[in-house]
Amino acid sequence: MEFLVFGHGYTASYLTPLLLAEGWTVTGTTRDGPDRVAAAGAVPLIWPGQEAALRDAIQRADAILISAAPDPATGDPVLAAFRDDLRYAHPRWIGYLSTTGVYGDRGGDWVDESSPLDGTGTRAKARIKAEADWRALADQAGLPLHIFRLAGIYGPGRGPFQKVSQGTARRIIKPGQIFSRIHVEDLAQVLLASIHAPSPGTAYNVCDDNPAPPEDVIAHAAELLNLPLPPAEDFATAEMTPMARSFYADSKRVRNDRIRRDLGVTLRYPDYRSGLAALLAKEGLEGNVS
Repeated sequence: MEFLVFGHGYTASYLTPLLLAEGWTVTGTTRDGPDRVAAAGAVPLIWPGQEAALRDAIQRADAILISAAPDPATGDPVLAAFRDDLRYAHPRWIGYLSTTGVYGDRGGDWVDESSPLDGTGTRAKARIKAEADWRALADQAGLPLHIFRLAGIYGPGRGPFQKVSQGTARRIIKPGQIFSRIHVEDLAQVLLASIHAPSPGTAYNVCDDNPAPPEDVIAHAAELLNLPLPPAEDFATAEMTPMARSFYADSKRVRNDRIRRDLGVTLRYPDYRSGLAALLAKEGLEGNVS
């Protein structure tokens, strides 16, 4: 069984070992050298660069994961380069990694997979268009597409502990702000569960059970480290880059019923408290660089 990943990054580095344990061969694209992909156990392909090999891999693939982000100006890079090749591919599963940002701002209210895609930011609009473009190709070519709308991903190498310990963590307060999150190990097990039980055309929200204000996560990390609580900063007056400020544009709670009901997933880390405790216990401070 051959698995192809477009954009073999953080998420794929946790999915790949699960696939290898089941006998898959995994090939993953990278733009910045083969070492990181090879370290996860996948066969690296440089893209852009090795397009001919990628075209062969598309035709051989039993499953394909698209983790490459769309460009707001040019659209989805995989479709731009390989749309015609995908028309003649025969995978039994395709997964597209999108974002819960497609739902836009709901003022802290709940959304599920049936909610309208109302994202207004540049990145959200690009994701909405990419989802639509993938669905259009899937309908035309009969491809078994699955869409995964991901909350904020955290895990080893993506935790708050080092910033808290160095005194650089910021506890930005925006009243009513709510985010959803997902531990990368739970994300990987959701993808594997879908591969085991394909349901073409389905979208899944991938998040934990506990949407929470971002300042609560920083505060809990400080508590776990027995360090002082970082000072509160008012969002309205805090000095932030436009990119950082844009993450606070949307506030919503995301339902994850479908991954539990339809895929039978039991989250290992159903809230940030269990996730952060596991990170600290498993790797210590050195393993949790924000």
